[in-house]
Amino acid sequence: MDTIKQIIQLLESFAPPAYQESYDNSGLIVGNSDTQITGVLVSLDMTEDIVDEAINSNCNLIVAHHPILFKPLKSLTGKNYVERTILKAIKHDIALYAIHTNLDNVWGGVNFHIAERLGLRNVRILAPKSHILSKLTTFCPKGYSQKILEALWQAGAGQIGNYQNCSFQLEGTGTFQPNEKANPFLGEQGKLEEASEFRIEVVFPTYLQRKIIQTLKQNHPYEEVAYYLHNLENENQEVGSGAIGELSDEMDEQTFLMYLKEKMNLKVLKHTRLLKKPIKKVALCGGSGVFLLRTAIAAKADIFITADVKYHEFFDTENKIVLADIGHYESEIFTKELLHKVLSEKFPNIAVQISQTNTNPVYYL
Repeated sequence: MDTIKQIIQLLESFAPPAYQESYDNSGLIVGNSDTQITGVLVSLDMTEDIVDEAINSNCNLIVAHHPILFKPLKSLTGKNYVERTILKAIKHDIALYAIHTNLDNVWGGVNFHIAERLGLRNVRILAPKSHILSKLTTFCPKGYSQKILEALWQAGAGQIGNYQNCSFQLEGTGTFQPNEKANPFLGEQGKLEEASEFRIEVVFPTYLQRKIIQTLKQNHPYEEVAYYLHNLENENQEVGSGAIGELSDEMDEQTFLMYLKEKMNLKVLKHTRLLKKPIKKVALCGGSGVFLLRTAIAAKADIFITADVKYHEFFDTENKIVLADIGHYESEIFTKELLHKVLSEKFPNIAVQISQTNTNPVYYL
C-alpha cells in the first residue's frame, strides 16, 4: 500500500520546499506521513467544505495549493474557519498538505500551466531567482573522475538549463603527506607524495548540498576528501516568479482580452487603458503578482496578467503595458488539474480526485 510519505516525496521532487517564499507554510500541516492512502483530494484551498468532500469521497489526504496555516496557533478551539477546518481534519484522520509558492516558482508549475492554457510558446521564468545555486570543486586520482561525476549527476548536480551532466575537469598534480594515523589510498605514511589528479567542478541546487557531499564521500577513493563549496550569484533559469511567452499569432488587445476570458473561464476582468498595440508577448503570474509589473515592462511584454491589483497600482503601468487583473481564485483554480496530472501519472493505482467544491470567497453580480 502507498503512504502519504510517498505522495509527499513525489510532490517535493517536482516542487522542492526549499523554493517556497519565506512567508509561506507549504508542506504537511496535519497528519502522519506513514499513514496508508485511501484516496487523494486535490483542491485550491483548505476549508471545512473541502474536508467534508474528502470525507464523502473516502480520501484521507487533501493536497491543496493554499495552506490553511500561515501563522502559529495559540489555541485550537474552533473559533474561526481555520481552527474548525483543522479540528475536523484531525477528527476524521485526514491529512492536509500544501504545495504553494514552491509550486509557483518551479519550471512546469502554476505559471507554466496558465501559459499552456493560453497557448503560449517559448515559455520561460519571468524573474529567475539568484543565490540558490552552488558549485562543488573536488579532486580525485586519475581514472576515478567519471565514476564520481556519474554519482554526482545522479544526486542532482550538473543541470544547467536544458543541459544535464555538465561538469568541468582539469588535470594537474596534487601533493600530500600522510601522517602515522592515516590509511592512504596512495603513498606512504610520513612521505611527501605527488599524484596525478583531476580537478572536478559541478553546479548544483544549494538545497541539495548535504546529499551532494554525502554522495561525493561515498564514491571517492580517498580517506580524506578535499573539496570546496561556493555559493553562486548566478540566476537559476528554472526557478523563479511568473512566466513569459509568446502567442503563435499576435492579436489586437480587445480580441486577446476576450480570448483570455474564454481560456481562463472568467466572468469579469479588470484592465488598464488599451494602448492600441497588438498583443504578442504575454507575461503572467498566478495569484498576487503585481510586484513583477516592472519586470514585465522591462521584458517588453505587451500585457501582464495577474490578480489582487490595488487601485493605485494600475497607475504604475505608465501606459507602457496593459495590466489585467483576472482574480486570485480564477488565476489559480486550474492548479488542481496540474496536481491531478502529476499525481495520477505516478500513482495510477490511487484514487486522485479533483475537488468539485467552489471555494472562491468572491462573488460577482
